Amino acid sequence: MAQDYDAPRNKDDDQEAVEALSGESQNQSTDMDDDETAIAENYELPGEDLSNEDTSVTVVPMQGDEFVCSECFLVKHRTQLAYTTEDGDMVCKECAA
Repeated sequence: MAQDYDAPRNKDDDQEAVEALSGESQNQSTDMDDDETAIAENYELPGEDLSNEDTSVTVVPMQGDEFVCSECFLVKHRTQLAYTTEDGDMVCKECAA
């Protein structure tokens, strides 16, 4: 069916269309708000107060087959050693690339 865009509009049709659209958008926004709320309830913020929490971490000393990269300062296994500088600093393969 062809649409005559020059014909005068009926205000009742426009009002019904606006009401229908606004009703659908309100229903969709409440559904979206419910989903976001459910997701946010399980999310822990980085600045959350953890003073009452008991955290225990076991620190393992560096092993004989490991080294500290002089570029990234991470402990790496000897298989990750790319080269040793003249000063004796060890560099891993990732930093050497």
